[in-house]
Amino acid sequence: MDSGPSNFRAQLALMVPKLRRFGHALTGSADAADDLVQDALERAIRKEAQFEPGTRLDSWMFRIMQTLWIDDSRKRKVRRDHAAGLAQIWPSTGEDGRVSFPDKIAVTEVRDAMARLPEDCRAVLALVTIEGLSYLEAADALDIPPGTVMSRLARARRLLLDLIDPPPERGTKT
Repeated sequence: MDSGPSNFRAQLALMVPKLRRFGHALTGSADAADDLVQDALERAIRKEAQFEPGTRLDSWMFRIMQTLWIDDSRKRKVRRDHAAGLAQIWPSTGEDGRVSFPDKIAVTEVRDAMARLPEDCRAVLALVTIEGLSYLEAADALDIPPGTVMSRLARARRLLLDLIDPPPERGTKT
């Protein structure tokens, strides 16, 4: 098998749909996912010499994407804190058009709930449930032990369910 640059780039090109799905799971937005994929591909091409032939290219790319996402999330938090102060000065209002689209509401609720999950849970959930990676493959992609994948996945599923269908408050009778 040719391991030259053209083969490396060809493998990356074939992986783009998978990377876009993972990016969308992390970011919650198709546009932001495309930006993340572009940044990850650029970094991968720049750092091609660091890729170890014989290892999983998708795991390497998922790790690059997660690292970029975490770095960007930290930057966004700083900007969001600043913007929150501005929002108090200039509040905005608008109508929520999702009311007339029940199917879109369900998808939006799941996507929004997933976006509210802790980043470590969101990444595991996306790799296992959306990308179909095994626990071992997800562990390799995220550079964590398989047991951690299992516990994060269980936690992610429980949190997601609680966000979509909150349990009744304790102390109330039904």
